[in-house]
Amino acid sequence: MLNLAILASGRGSNMVALIEAIRDRNLPVNLVMVVSDQSNALCLQKANELNVPAYTFLPEHYPQRTQYDQALAEFLKAKGVDTVCLAGFMRLLGSNFVKAFPERILNIHPSLLPAFPGLHAQKQAIEYGVKISGCTVHFVDEGLDSGPIIMQKAVPVYDSDTVDSLSERILQKEHEIYPLALELLAKNRLKIDGRKVVILEENKD
Repeated sequence: MLNLAILASGRGSNMVALIEAIRDRNLPVNLVMVVSDQSNALCLQKANELNVPAYTFLPEHYPQRTQYDQALAEFLKAKGVDTVCLAGFMRLLGSNFVKAFPERILNIHPSLLPAFPGLHAQKQAIEYGVKISGCTVHFVDEGLDSGPIIMQKAVPVYDSDTVDSLSERILQKEHEIYPLALELLAKNRLKIDGRKVVILEENKD
């Protein structure tokens, strides 16, 4: 059983997809809390509506990023959290945080990594002129969107696409694969082998 915290900064659509999957599929996941770095984030309201404990953890209370990372990790640990899903959390978490949850932090990114890491991936894809983009669920390491890849889903990029239209098409796929990746982790079906993530056969016993 995973003791999960979801970290989000915005409207929380991936957060909702994860919560619904945990409940609808009866996943072996104990959802401990949702945490946001924005006091007015819509994800906090949605978490409350779904009866999930919601907290704010504001960076302005910490002069240095490393202090924030350390304090956030300690806060989650004190609540019994052992696994973290980043769902539109708009802060790059440093090594102190990553080391606190080794191979237990997942992130969803709106591109086919390693293409277009960082912010505004959909805009990067359109400006580069690619014909296919998509989304990636990966383990978080100490780099920027650079951890081992768990799962990806591709979508076409049309000549008529705007950032908004491409973002919406990618988001639909994000809502499909992020819960699947969490389910695989919860069922101990992910094995990291160097840069590769191997999906193990399900144990039927």
